[in-house]
Amino acid sequence: MEWFLAKLIYRFQSPSDPAHIQFDEQLRLVQADDALHAFHKAQQIGHQEQIIADAQTIHQINWHFIDVTELYKLNTMIDGAEVLSQICLPADSIRYQQEVRLKAGYLLSNCTDQFLQAL
Repeated sequence: MEWFLAKLIYRFQSPSDPAHIQFDEQLRLVQADDALHAFHKAQQIGHQEQIIADAQTIHQINWHFIDVTELYKLNTMIDGAEVLSQICLPADSIRYQQEVRLKAGYLLSNCTDQFLQAL
């Protein structure tokens, strides 16, 4: 098993101010056999965090996991630990989300290529 650092992107906004959209960029540690499995595991973590946030709704904030945009192989760390969280306030939230999806698609493609080449 290898350790990876994955960047997860979340969108959040308050129902009382829907025009004010923010993005949370988190770095998470993930343990997996290879980059492809690390990518999918990071996506699962993102979706699980969204489910937990939806269930708690303590602050009445709409929280949505977008995708994983970066993945780096590391040395041994703690599985699933949050390493960094950064709030992002882009001028164009729709374009920002499109860029997140593009980065995630490119990352998945690269991970898949590496996995297939290792076979």
